[in-house]
Amino acid sequence: MKGINLHEETTNILKLMKYKSFIFMLLTTMLFAACRAPQISYFQDASNGTSTELQSSGMIKLRPMDEVVIAVNAKDPAYVNMLNLPYTSSRIGTSNTTSRVTTQSLGILSYKVDSNGNIDFPILGKIKAAGLSREELASKIKEELLNRNLVTDDPLVVTVEFANLNVSVLGEVKNPGRYNMTKDKVTILEAISMAGDLSIYGERDEVMVMREENGKQQTYVVDLTSMEKLLKSPVYYMQQNDIVYVKPNSMRQRQATVSGNTVYTPTFWISVASLLTTISAIIINNN
Repeated sequence: MKGINLHEETTNILKLMKYKSFIFMLLTTMLFAACRAPQISYFQDASNGTSTELQSSGMIKLRPMDEVVIAVNAKDPAYVNMLNLPYTSSRIGTSNTTSRVTTQSLGILSYKVDSNGNIDFPILGKIKAAGLSREELASKIKEELLNRNLVTDDPLVVTVEFANLNVSVLGEVKNPGRYNMTKDKVTILEAISMAGDLSIYGERDEVMVMREENGKQQTYVVDLTSMEKLLKSPVYYMQQNDIVYVKPNSMRQRQATVSGNTVYTPTFWISVASLLTTISAIIINNN
């Protein structure tokens, strides 16, 4: 009988030791998972010499409600005054009219593309602008002026500049806000850099871009951890009025609750491991 009891006690002790080892391994695994660093690196698949073809040209096309500044320059000042709308700056008791081709006026007056996609240009009247790039609209205006013999001066220079290109960057960035796009091609990386880069709590692999297309709001998801996926994304180049939203990661979301991250701290799991180890030791000793 004593031999049988000794065998049973040995078996129970072995079972408890296995249980203790299992608990220890489980807690260790959970501890390392809790301590895992957030994903903060960009372009993890990129290496020296990596080459990826861009799928988007990045060319910005005019849309209704866009604004452009158009300046026509020729040798004869009469043509300049006729084709460039003047602006009037008023003071008390005075009025001053200046040609629109000056550097100062380029930032004041602009043509707005109407709901039908047209602009109303002096002498030429309605011109279809929607769907055209800056260069295409400038070429179209120059061609119309020459074809109608309205300007015979050579050289004739037509310049078109965007007046209201903006992109909004929201969410987990250092300086969220609305930023002006100062050139035709602005990448999503440049837009994020304007906002001071992502914070440590931003999801790098699920950055959302909301874009208005054909009267609908289209949403894209961009993975900044993959160079290949990023360069192939249709939103690699920004368009006017794009909205970039950086989602908060799970750690940031848990911060919104009381003690939300406590269970993920090493101190918590070390305490739990210590408690369970003590309980296991007591059980073994009692047996």
